[in-house]
Amino acid sequence: MHTPSRRRFVGAALSAVIASATLLLPIGHAQAADPAHTHLVLGATAGYNYDVLKKAVVPQLEKDGYTVKLIEFNDYIQPNLALAEGSLDANLFQHITYLKRFAEDRKLDLVALVPSTTAPMGIYSERVGKFSDVKEGDSVTLPNDPANLARALQLLAQQGLITLKDGIDPLRVGTRDVAKNPRKLRFVPVEAAQLPRTVGDATLAIVPGNYATAAGLDFTRALTLEKPPVAYQQVVAVRQANQNAAWAQDLKKAFRSEAFRQALDQHFPGYVRPEGL
Repeated sequence: MHTPSRRRFVGAALSAVIASATLLLPIGHAQAADPAHTHLVLGATAGYNYDVLKKAVVPQLEKDGYTVKLIEFNDYIQPNLALAEGSLDANLFQHITYLKRFAEDRKLDLVALVPSTTAPMGIYSERVGKFSDVKEGDSVTLPNDPANLARALQLLAQQGLITLKDGIDPLRVGTRDVAKNPRKLRFVPVEAAQLPRTVGDATLAIVPGNYATAAGLDFTRALTLEKPPVAYQQVVAVRQANQNAAWAQDLKKAFRSEAFRQALDQHFPGYVRPEGL
């Protein structure tokens, strides 16, 4: 995990930051597959997604003759907006369900390029040691974005803490779809990046894997971890117009390589892997 001094949190001035940083990048080597586009700017959220790019992907791209700039984000909105406006070539922070919903809602031409490794969402607590200790009226903090909220509610349902309505779309579950809440749990939606900070305050805190690792939460501390289906596994996103570009295909190849698998073995044991790795 990187220290704060090595992290860059990007806000409204993202385009200017990237533009100035790109000017400082060294010239790409002649053997790059796409000589017209050898400088790549990739974005990722804090934690393992950023580290996956840095440790498992960038070294491969550099060997192929690319120069790569990594930009770190601390929210789930800016990475896609930056990608859509062209400040990023690709990003890594979301699962396919969130990507499709975000692109549809914002009318953005963004598509998934290739799956990546996934850190599972978990339920953490400093107040109880098992779910049977949860009392009536206890608080539960959970992600406020719709796709991750659906995951969190299903995770609660799997532990028998709530019951969801029959026949609902599992990818679009919301608090309105809770049929039974016998312990009258109080749901507190929180921006995903802030969820690790609620572990000591709420009875239960449901934290997406990337923010858990960024905050130093060990997966072994979780009361339970999800086993995410394909719909909730991380993907690399690009603009639709670029998905067949030579550089995009090289990026895709890096995520399917033996070098990527070896990097996962070394740096990311226990994470959910793409099929075939």
